Amino acid sequence: MTGRSTGISTLNFVSASLFALVLLLFFANSTAAQTKAPQTAGVDNTKMGPYRALATLAFNASQKGDNATAATLAKILERTWDKSEDYGGDTALSKTNKKLFDELDKAMDQFVSLLVEHPSAAPDPARLRAAYTNYLDKLKQAD
Repeated sequence: MTGRSTGISTLNFVSASLFALVLLLFFANSTAAQTKAPQTAGVDNTKMGPYRALATLAFNASQKGDNATAATLAKILERTWDKSEDYGGDTALSKTNKKLFDELDKAMDQFVSLLVEHPSAAPDPARLRAAYTNYLDKLKQAD
């Protein structure tokens, strides 16, 4: 009877150890996936970091009721994006991934237009949040 209980205890120990290992690997992977890109002065050091930072500044200004600043920042975002793509050469997203560029450009235009068209009054909050979230999602794909 002692040999049998030792076998069950060993089996339980091995099962518990494997379960703990699986949990450890799961949490390690989820933590690694949430790791942010390195930043300088709050701007991600990625290809899309400056656009994300400008969009966030514009969105936050709008959330605070500073619609004029939000519109200005949105226009700066649009002009910066357009000039970067015009002079980006072979590394421009429009050259390296035309489909993603078109999707991102459209998402940016939707976000920017909501702010630029409302320099003195707040845009619809739900539409603005949806456009902002969609734009950030497209930027993540391009990083």
